[in-house]
Amino acid sequence: MEDFDAIVVGSGITGGWAAKELTERGLRVLMLERGKPLEHGKDYVGEHKAPYEFKYRGLGDRKRIESEYTYADAAQVMNEATQHFFARDEDIPYQQDEDAPFTWVRTNVLGGKSLIWGRQTYRWAVSDFEANAKDGHGVDWPIRYDDIAPWYDHVEDFIGVSGRAEGLPQIPDGQFLPPMDFNCVEEEAKRRIEDSFPDRTMTIGRVGILTEDHKGRAACHYCGPCYRGCSTASYFSTQGSTLPAAQKTKRLEVRTNAIVERVEYDPTTKKATGVHVIDSETNERHFFRSKVVFLCAGTMASTQILLNSRNESFPDGLANSSGALGRYLMDHTMGAGAFAVMPGFEKWVARGHRPNGIYIPRFRNLASDPADDEPGFIRGYGYQGMAMRMQGFPALAQPGFGADWKKTLTGFGPWTMFLAGFGECLPRETNRITLSENHRDRWGIPQMNVHFEWDKNELAMYRQIGADAVAMLEAAGGVYVNPLSETPPPGGVGIHEMGTARMGLDPKTSVLGSHCEAHDVPNLFVTDGSCMTSSACQNPSLTYMALTARACAYAVEQLERGAYA
Repeated sequence: MEDFDAIVVGSGITGGWAAKELTERGLRVLMLERGKPLEHGKDYVGEHKAPYEFKYRGLGDRKRIESEYTYADAAQVMNEATQHFFARDEDIPYQQDEDAPFTWVRTNVLGGKSLIWGRQTYRWAVSDFEANAKDGHGVDWPIRYDDIAPWYDHVEDFIGVSGRAEGLPQIPDGQFLPPMDFNCVEEEAKRRIEDSFPDRTMTIGRVGILTEDHKGRAACHYCGPCYRGCSTASYFSTQGSTLPAAQKTKRLEVRTNAIVERVEYDPTTKKATGVHVIDSETNERHFFRSKVVFLCAGTMASTQILLNSRNESFPDGLANSSGALGRYLMDHTMGAGAFAVMPGFEKWVARGHRPNGIYIPRFRNLASDPADDEPGFIRGYGYQGMAMRMQGFPALAQPGFGADWKKTLTGFGPWTMFLAGFGECLPRETNRITLSENHRDRWGIPQMNVHFEWDKNELAMYRQIGADAVAMLEAAGGVYVNPLSETPPPGGVGIHEMGTARMGLDPKTSVLGSHCEAHDVPNLFVTDGSCMTSSACQNPSLTYMALTARACAYAVEQLERGAYA
């Protein structure tokens, strides 16, 4: 047994931030990662490979993928260049309802999904922290925008966010590096969309990728495949940013292949005392003691750990006197939108591979009087997308054979553009995670049962996302405009799962307090997506990071006051 000031479970976006903040504030920290070790740069083995350098031309062994990686494959986030980042199905088994499925995408390396995230980085608005209280869906947030705004500043200053200030209340401006540029089609689309729809703004994506050298990291060189790993650390990841910062303090110990089974609880002191860990290579069991525990393993994994930490004091899961643990699972709807051919730009070709797209912030249900909108649902959605010149299109669109036909593969086809919406999901008690009494993984840990359904609000919103995308692309001059999808894919495909250990004002209806501390176990913190009280429609990672940094400052302050003695 070994003692630490703090234990951080997970090494992804929030785990990396917890390790950085706690070590820089003087704590000796143990980071536990269930996945394999991975060295920054050296182990990004697919980073700059061309398709012909892969055995399966970058697509991977389809038989193996369809039998071993069905979850990642269903979400379309894995290929031959990144397969080594992901967990096999057999390593993360879980149960789901056939009629209400949920796709859980999980990595299996140090750095977690910070290596493969989309890097879109948006603040939540004042209205996002007030929505539950105003419309009665979900409990009220225990914080407001002003509570988290300084921590947004803190995180943005460190990670480097490229973006353009727009002065829009629904996506507050932040600390921005110079924005990336639109291409010629996007410039014209922006003008036409905003002329046709004065209530809508099209901006360049706000993205955690550097457009100039920043804090020892190099500016992006527009190579394109960010999701394969970035050896120049030009995009934010644990490996390239927070982990080196934590290691610099010499107060961090990292253990990989470390599966956290449960958190130990002392009913006398009413505090967490440490975690029980299984070495996935040797099957040896260890116990590590600490004054503070941060769960940052991701929404599903952290919730599974808490449910499996049940004891005499908390028979339904640690810190679950409210009964809210595992409930209110949310994700963003995705897949709705539209695609169009954009004529009139044939003489222009974009150079380089800009790792970013455009963003159209939420424009529905922003009025103080809901009667001013009346779209048939509450809350809203935003769009991501881009315009691009098709290559090889002439050859694929016409018959041919031989050398002359092959030459057309190097030619360019038309410009195209797509808009894809992320829709807000309401918190509902019936969307939940429980532990299976009949199924265990290979280490004897009870598997999860997951039940998740989109309700009428998300479905109505989904239809409107498609209709609005069609209208905007037509206004932008698009032809052959087609909707992307009529029905949403299962929950989880958006990879924005959240909400199962929600924050709240009342310990009777929520798991966590205003600093992500468990109401029932004050030295236990949960700062990944589990803590979210609502989902908004913006990408949530920046908010996760800000909440984590804020929680770490509070935890250290409490330690210094002797609150956890």
